[in-house]
Parts: sequence; C-alpha cells; structure tokens
Amino acid sequence: MTAAGPQDGLVAQWWATAVSRVEPGIIELREHPVQDLIGRTTFVETIWLMLRGELPRAGQAGLLEAALVAGVDHGPQAPSIAAARMAATCGVGLNSAMATGVNMLGDVHGGAGQQCVELLNEIVERHGRDAARPTRDAEQASPDAEFERLVAEVVAEWRARSRYLPGFGHRFHPRDPRRDPLLALVDRAVADGLVTGAHLRAARAVEELLNRGREEGRPVPMNIDGATAVVYAELGFAAPLARGLFVLSRSVGILAHAWEETGQGRRNKSPMPPSMVPVHLTAPTARP
Repeated sequence: MTAAGPQDGLVAQWWATAVSRVEPGIIELREHPVQDLIGRTTFVETIWLMLRGELPRAGQAGLLEAALVAGVDHGPQAPSIAAARMAATCGVGLNSAMATGVNMLGDVHGGAGQQCVELLNEIVERHGRDAARPTRDAEQASPDAEFERLVAEVVAEWRARSRYLPGFGHRFHPRDPRRDPLLALVDRAVADGLVTGAHLRAARAVEELLNRGREEGRPVPMNIDGATAVVYAELGFAAPLARGLFVLSRSVGILAHAWEETGQGRRNKSPMPPSMVPVHLTAPTARP
C-alpha cells in the first residue's frame, strides 16, 4: 500500500460531504451510525435526518409523513404515471420505468408544490417586513385588513405573470379530498406549538380571496399542492425541497403502477387503445 499523497487529499476534498461517512466497517448518516438507526428510526424520520441534519420531533415526522402519503398517487390520468406504465411495456425494466415517470415531474406537472411554497413565502416574508416597519397611528389600518391587502397585492403580481396560481383549484376534483385532512393536521400542529401557522394563514387568505364574490360558478379551493406546500413550508423546508419531497412521494405510486403494468402482458403500450388513431390535421394548429 502506498502512502497517501497530496492528490489523494485533493480527491477526498473534492467529494467532501456532511451527509454521510462511509469507510471500511463504518456507515454513518449525518453522524449517526446506521446500525443505531436500523429498527429504531422510521423511513420518514430518516428522510428528515438526511435533509436537515438532525432527527425530527415526533410531531414533525408525523406531519411530514401525512404530506408524503397524500401525494403518493393520482391514477394513470397523471402523465408521470401513464408514462411509467407505457415504459414498463417496452422492456426497459422497473428502474427505467420509474425514471421515465419521475422525469415527467416538471414545472407544469409536479412543480406546483414548490411554486406554492414560493408564493406563501413571499406573503409571509413581506408581511413580516411590513409589520416591522413603523407607521403613523393615523395611517395604520387593522392588522387583518392590512394582511388582506398584502395578499391581494401578491396574488395580483403572480397573476400578472401567469393566469395559473399554483396550489389552488383542480381540473379534476371540485374539492380535493386530500386537502381537509392535511389542513386539519396543520391546525393541530399550530395548536400544539409545533409550527407557527403563518403559511397556513397565508394559504387560507389566498383561498378566501379567490372565492370572494363567487356565489355562482365553480369554487377555487386549495388543492393537494397547496395543502402539502403549507405542510412543507410550516416545517421549514426550502421551496425546491417541496418538489423533491413530492417526487419521493409520487415515486411510490409510479413503482406500483409500473409493476402492475408488467403483469398485464402488454407490449409497447400506446397512449391510446389500438382501435383509436390520432385525428389527421390538414393544417398546423395555432399554438396556445
């Protein structure tokens, strides 16, 4: 065995990490020996540990787990699930079928949770700055009115950039069945002092604003992306991690669908049944 030289130190420094330590006979995750975690730490607690560098409190882990469970699957009408099922019939193996589905989770399909965290963060941060700014008594409105004004201002700015407001409304569900259980858990966490409730307040204020004066027509309730954004933001996860955590959650559904598809005997599954053919266009269509 040759002595370690300066180049060896350069390579070691190149891959320096605080996430794990792996040496002969040693595996540590965030300085916790893996043998101490096995059988004692849940998978959700380990996700928290790996991302945050410390183990969560029981209530934090339970809230995170609820959000992960809520996002596991949304059927083959979801492009990521459909793509994984088609890939599974092409002889690529489960790992590639899963990768196909995961790689469909972009800004439009799969990114709304991250975008909603950014929206809620903007409201909470601007409210914090406004609250810290001294005002004259004569100019000072009620705190609730000022907060509503701020929410309307931020929403208007977001809508000026895009007609789509992430986390609210659903093309399929009149009211997303995952919304209420998640928000009830956040309410309980606020009551227990586990989270502040600032992002929950912001999300409900946006929802109220969107539905004000909508006695007729379809309401615009918070959807799964909005509800999980509240959870992730209240737990202190950075906005990009909201998408990463959603990918972890949805990969379970992708795996289940891909595995089911492999047992159905189809080969080269198309997006449409064989009896259907695409409509032939004689002229190019206008782009939306």
